[in-house]
This record gives sequence, C-alpha cells and structure tokens, in this order.
Amino acid sequence: MNDKPSLAPLLELDGVTDAVASARAAIDEVHRHPANRRGWPATAAEASVRAARASAAVAGGATEIPESGEVSDPLLAGSLRVAEAMGTLLPTWQRAPRQALARMHLLAASDLVDDPEQLGRPQADPVISERLDLLSEIITDPQAHGAGPVLAAVVHGELLALTPFGHADGVIARAAARLAVIGSGLDPKGLVVPEVAYFRRQEDYAERALGFATGEPDAVAAWIVHCCSALESGAREAASIADAVQEG
Repeated sequence: MNDKPSLAPLLELDGVTDAVASARAAIDEVHRHPANRRGWPATAAEASVRAARASAAVAGGATEIPESGEVSDPLLAGSLRVAEAMGTLLPTWQRAPRQALARMHLLAASDLVDDPEQLGRPQADPVISERLDLLSEIITDPQAHGAGPVLAAVVHGELLALTPFGHADGVIARAAARLAVIGSGLDPKGLVVPEVAYFRRQEDYAERALGFATGEPDAVAAWIVHCCSALESGAREAASIADAVQEG
C-alpha cells in the first residue's frame, strides 16, 4: 500500500480544476511577453522586490524602501533578504524543504528575535514537526509538481496555519509558496507577483487562510481558488512590469 500523501484529491474539490487552469494560462501568457523572452532577469528582479514589499506589508511591515537603500523596518528588511536569497534557496527547497525553511527563518527574523539560537528552529511541538515532515514529503514528490498552483496553495496555507517559528511566519509562508511556484515549473523565472493581490485583499486572504486551517473541504477549496486568483492577478502585475521594461 502507498501511504504517500497526494494532492490529487484536492483537484477534485469544487472549482479547483478551473481555477488552476486559469492561473496556469495567465502565467504562460506573461512568459510569452516580448520583454520576458530575453530580458526576463530584469522583470524577475523587479517582481522579486515587489513581492517582498507586499509580503512585508501583509505582515504589518513597511511598504517603501528608503531612497538611501537602508531599510530599518525589520519585517521589510527580512522579507527583502529572503527575496534576495531565492536563487540559492531553490535547490535546497527541492531536496530538503525543512532546511530551506530554517534558512528563510534566519533571514526573515534575524531583526525580530533576541536569542540568535532561536533562529532557524521550529517550535518544539510534535504536531508542528509531524506536519512539517508531511509537507516536506509533498514538496519533494515529483508528481506534486504537475499541480503547481495547488502545491503552492497547500504550502502557503499549511505554514500560515502552523506558524512553526513564531516570528515572521507569514513572510516565510508567502516566500515558500513563491518557491513552490518556481520550483514546480509553473513560473520558473519568478515573474508573477501574487503577493500584491494578498496585500490588496487582506481581509479575504486572512479569512480564506483561516478556512484552510479547519481542513473542511469547501474551505480548503476556497483557499486554493483564492490563491489561484492571486496568481492570475500576479500575472497581470508581471505584465505591467514587462510593459514598463519594454517601453523603457
């Protein structure tokens, strides 16, 4: 018997298949934008910064980077550090997700935690440990990559529900979802910015995340559809970045 966790049942929930298809189509389209064929490193860099700013803002941090470039807000500074490390985090994420999460916590929470020994260490709770192990199994399962939007939503929702570190968990959850989107091949260049949609729809975002945490099928479906909608919005944000680069 194969007891390995699978995302397949989630694709059968109400509205999920259509939402996944719409998100995938929007992302594929923005990858075909002329500015993203050769100039994608520039658009991806801008997308990364926008994602970090929006994610920090959702967590209650500052939204603007000072002209001096010296960021004093700890949430924004941590979010930007995580964003800058995405390229080096990705290989670790794909083979050892818990190590990548530990590294993200060190980067995101270093200005928030008084005791440096707490950095990179999930809370000592057997439930958290068990759920993180289960999540790691899903992330490292190649079959899960075929359902990239669902994988990202599950990673995102689980980490929000677990709050495994106690500091900067939201920033880490959104960054982990971004890694899932990139690592699954859904958005390999990291062009889309769903974090902006989460910031603009914070009440819906919080409500859907709480619903996911209940495990009720309808609530889980609503969370996945919400995340797919954010990916579509993120693709539109990516298109606006590409347009600006092309015009500039």
